[in-house]
Amino acid sequence: MEYRTLGNSGCAVSTLCLGTMTFGAEADEEVSHAQLDRFLEAGGTLVDIADVYAGGESERIVGRWFADRPRDLTDRVVLATKGRFPLADEPNARGLSARHLTRALDDSLTRLGLDSIDLYQAHSWDPVTPIEETLRTFDGFVRSGKIRYYGFSNFTGWQLTKAVHVARQLGLALPVTLQPQYSLLVREIEWEIVPAAVDAGLGLLPWSPLGGGWLSGKYRRDQRPVGATRLGEDPDRGMEAWDRRGTERAWAVIDAVQRVAEGRGVSMAEVALAWVTDRPGVTSTILGARTVDQLDVNLKAATLHLDPAETAALDAASDPQAPDYPYGLLGLDQRSRTLS
Repeated sequence: MEYRTLGNSGCAVSTLCLGTMTFGAEADEEVSHAQLDRFLEAGGTLVDIADVYAGGESERIVGRWFADRPRDLTDRVVLATKGRFPLADEPNARGLSARHLTRALDDSLTRLGLDSIDLYQAHSWDPVTPIEETLRTFDGFVRSGKIRYYGFSNFTGWQLTKAVHVARQLGLALPVTLQPQYSLLVREIEWEIVPAAVDAGLGLLPWSPLGGGWLSGKYRRDQRPVGATRLGEDPDRGMEAWDRRGTERAWAVIDAVQRVAEGRGVSMAEVALAWVTDRPGVTSTILGARTVDQLDVNLKAATLHLDPAETAALDAASDPQAPDYPYGLLGLDQRSRTLS
């Protein structure tokens, strides 16, 4: 396993992060605990949760793992969770207000059985709550010792830049991370979100780096998924739905990943994970697995680095083809400058 700092903080974390969205939903407690054990055994340190995963059960499962394991093991974990979305049908049980975040953090700490969390993240932008209120709340959490760092998830470029600017203006603790969806199939964040995060010194924590399983090679162009896979059970599932994601570009990317994997003698998942982990600004790539076997395959990417030719081939196949303005060649040329 390799390590990088958590954004602009001094906290070191593994370049692969264990995501827990499957815990309590697609993985029972025994399997979830086995995944945590295996991840730590492989040198992993960063574990990411959210209060809404499995209706709070994911946090409870992780909390019971902490309670059942020796302190010298659990002390290695850099623990992250998130708050924003509702666990109850009540107007103030959602959003990024001081009221909701305070209750959400306290509830997360209770479910985890812990006194503090290393990284607390806003799960998404809240158009209702003033960002100043949210940032003052995070700053208070840091000052009180309830959290050590904070970050954002699913923010757009302007939202991220505004939050960082306001935090600096008010003299508040600064965010250290941004957690976006990022993979060979989802590269549009490179147009604005990645540059905004890099400019602010935030580390990226990509989620869904395998495109909901598409980049692992489990799906075939001419065969609709069936059986015990996410799309086999629900072909209309979220952003990775079969009819939504199964474009010609997606199949071209999958073919390119397969060629690189065969040339290296590794799995397609390893190639896709290695590509995103070495993108500019990335701190740690979030793995999501149903089983320990799936986790083992993904962990093999821990020290895999693609060569320039392999990276270039994947970049070319996955190019999202930005329009001429403002992100395409004409827009880039308009903003360019050379000294002569």
